[in-house]
Amino acid sequence: MSQRIKRAFLDTEDGQILYRIGGEGEPILLLHMTPRSSDEFQELMPILAAKKLVIAMDLMGLGDSDKPPRVYSVADYAKTAIALLDELGIKKTSIFGSLTGGYIAGEVAAAYPNRVDKLILCNVIGFDEEERDKVLKTYSQGFQIKEDGSHLMERWLARVNYVGKGELNHRCVLDDLKCFGSPVYPGLAVANYCLDAQERFRLIKCPTLILSGKKALEPLEKVGLAKAENQSWLQEVIPHSQRVELEGGTLWMVNQMSAEVLKVVVDFLGK
Repeated sequence: MSQRIKRAFLDTEDGQILYRIGGEGEPILLLHMTPRSSDEFQELMPILAAKKLVIAMDLMGLGDSDKPPRVYSVADYAKTAIALLDELGIKKTSIFGSLTGGYIAGEVAAAYPNRVDKLILCNVIGFDEEERDKVLKTYSQGFQIKEDGSHLMERWLARVNYVGKGELNHRCVLDDLKCFGSPVYPGLAVANYCLDAQERFRLIKCPTLILSGKKALEPLEKVGLAKAENQSWLQEVIPHSQRVELEGGTLWMVNQMSAEVLKVVVDFLGK
C-alpha cells in the first residue's frame, strides 16, 4: 500500500532545503541527479515508505531548495545531508544516490562512515579530465533565458528521445526551469570532485550496491561525455561491492522502471 509523502523545509545557515518524508521504520535517504529534484523519486517513495522511513531532499541550487551563496563542493552537499539527518534525529541510514546524488552519497559514506548503513550508487558515471572540463563549462554557464522563449523548447527536446513527450519530460523541464539564470551548482560540485572520487570512494566500507542501466551512457556519449572505458572505476575502488545492471535502464530509470528499481533496492536492503 502506498504511503502519503509530506514536504517540509530545513533551515541552514546557507538557506532552506526542501525535503520529502514518509513512512516509518529503518531510514533511507534518497539523493537525486542533476538537474532534477526529489521529484526523481516520486514513483519510488510512496511504495518504499510502506516498509521504510523514506527521505528525499532537493540539493541546494535545484528543485525548491535555495541556491547556495557560493559554489558548493561535494563535501558541502554531504554536510547538508548530515544536517538533515541530525534535524530528523536519525543516527544511521542507508542512502540511495542517483548520479550526482551518488557522488554525494559516496562522500557521506567516506566522510561519515558511522552514519551510513548501506549504500546504493545508481548510474554513478565516471568522467576523465577532458570530460570534467566540458561539464565545468556547461554547468558554469547554466541554462540561459532567451527572449523568444526558444529555451523552453530546447529543454523539452533535450531528452525527448529518452523520456518521451509525456508527463515525465514535463516534470524534467519544470526542474530545469528552476535552475535557470545561475550556475548549476550540484553539477559543478561533481565536476570539481569526480577526479578525486576514486581516492575518496576507497574509504567506503559499508555494504554497497552499484546499480546501473544498460542504456544510461547513451545520451552522454552523444555529447562527448562518459566514455565506456571510464566506467569500471566503482568496482575497482569498492571491491566488496555488488553490481546489478538493468536491461533497458536509462538515466531516468528510477521513474521509468520504478518497479524493477524498487525490487533491486528492497532485495539489497533486506540482506
